[in-house]
Amino acid sequence: MPEPIDISTDVLIVGAGPVGLTLAMDLAGRGVRVTIAELRAYKEPPSVKCNHVASRTMERFRQLGVADKLRQAGLPDTHPNDVVFRTAMTGIELTRIPIPNRLERFTDNGGPDTWWPTAEPPHRINQIYLEPILLEHAASLPNVTLLNRTRVDGFEQDEDGVMATLTGLDDGTTRTVRARFLVGCDGGASGVRKAIGAQFEGTAVIQRVQSTYIRAKDLLSRLPGKPAWCYYSVNPRRCGTAFAIDGHETWLVHNHLNPHETEFDSVDRDQSIRHILGVGDDFEYEVISKEDWVGRRLVANRFRDRRVFIAGDAAHLWVPYAGYGMNAGIADALNLSWLLAAQVQGWADAAMLDAYEAERQPITEQVSRFAMDHAQKMIKARSAVPANIEAPDANGEAARALIGDEAYQLNVQQFCCAGLNYGYYYTGSPIIAADGEQPPAYTMGGFTPSTVPGCRAPHFWLADGRSLYDAFGAGYTLLVTQAGANAQALVDAAAAAGVPLRVLDISGEPQRPSEYRHALLMCRPDQHVVWRGETVPADSRALVALLRGAGRTTGASPATAPASALA
Repeated sequence: MPEPIDISTDVLIVGAGPVGLTLAMDLAGRGVRVTIAELRAYKEPPSVKCNHVASRTMERFRQLGVADKLRQAGLPDTHPNDVVFRTAMTGIELTRIPIPNRLERFTDNGGPDTWWPTAEPPHRINQIYLEPILLEHAASLPNVTLLNRTRVDGFEQDEDGVMATLTGLDDGTTRTVRARFLVGCDGGASGVRKAIGAQFEGTAVIQRVQSTYIRAKDLLSRLPGKPAWCYYSVNPRRCGTAFAIDGHETWLVHNHLNPHETEFDSVDRDQSIRHILGVGDDFEYEVISKEDWVGRRLVANRFRDRRVFIAGDAAHLWVPYAGYGMNAGIADALNLSWLLAAQVQGWADAAMLDAYEAERQPITEQVSRFAMDHAQKMIKARSAVPANIEAPDANGEAARALIGDEAYQLNVQQFCCAGLNYGYYYTGSPIIAADGEQPPAYTMGGFTPSTVPGCRAPHFWLADGRSLYDAFGAGYTLLVTQAGANAQALVDAAAAAGVPLRVLDISGEPQRPSEYRHALLMCRPDQHVVWRGETVPADSRALVALLRGAGRTTGASPATAPASALA
């Protein structure tokens, strides 16, 4: 006799952190029924982790309707978002990377962080302020069921879906959820990853960080000069980083352990904090929590087993330089969400889901290496701090100037990381029609705009005041750049296959970038170009078949034995 079903849903998401919540929000907006299982109680505060929301993430939060609310949260309006390097937090300033505060975010046009080609530049906000906003928004959506204090004990797959067993942590009640798909957004120790047999591969330890969340009421008044969002302390005693959390009295202090310090308690936590802050033994502060972490470079060897997927830290872990820990996970979620929705809506072939692993795993590998390389350069820099960097003489001044210049050149790219936001592209995807032109290379800090299939469609403002992306459809969007270009055969082929397609004529747009040199371009809802041409293809039905995943036989993520328990 079949097991009774307590909840029937389209997608079961394990984990209600920023990645799981973003996935749920996007799916729900597409009419997909979502159930989220979360271990924590409703509105239980998250740990103090991510301090930065990337531009690409803010672009998608704009589409999800939460960008404006997020920009009203975090540091006070006028609190500087700068990154400053000093001999200690209260010491001598070495260099400063200027970043606009949120009051001036859209009006400041000077400095390395103000030229972003987007409607939504980055936003500095800690996860303790970010996550509650996402949680309230997701929980308010009619297609979302949020199950707090709930553990997913195991699941089994068949051809049509996933059967999962859940337990309520407060009352011990068990329930069965039947879902078409399951997505593990359950962090670095992911039980979903283990259950599907995926394994992390890479470098297990790059950097250990003794991290402490503190309340120091008198610290702000002791800081010389202009305050900042991020403070790097560079001295021979202890190098570290501190982030302003509320802009008044709470701070997250990272003590970067040296390679020979192999345990979190290898050094005195209190004394290290005082060295980083530049204060004496008489300075009073309160430890709110210990947030120690290990920087790694680990990527799962697969992101999927049939109807079960992993995203975010469940799929990859690395040193969070350039803010690309949480933001990469959200990019996973928004890559996967529209693919799952296409399945639920019935217009996609099953093979369309192969695109998730084919696209995200290689990009994750690339970005993780960017972060690891930067981490290794920072480790080297911390080990080469001159002994006289604080000396009040000409030699000390010269040492500070040299270290300051080196620090700026090395770090401006990670705090103004346009390349990681706009430069990455997808190749080898089963739902992108390559045309032989190679996408331009990118770095952490720089990129070249391009419409090569797989690249992000270059942003510009429409004459009516909207962002280009504001005008995109929920499915595919066909951009017409030349007046009179006939795309009817492609429109008809999409309609016949049930593929959602919006036609957007941008031929008369005065701000259209020169990269839009083809008469026709097809874009996805995640802003990536999938096809371009001067005329519609000779066989428009074949292109539409490719875009809905029916252009080849599925071969990704071979089936394994049914997962029955979460280890």
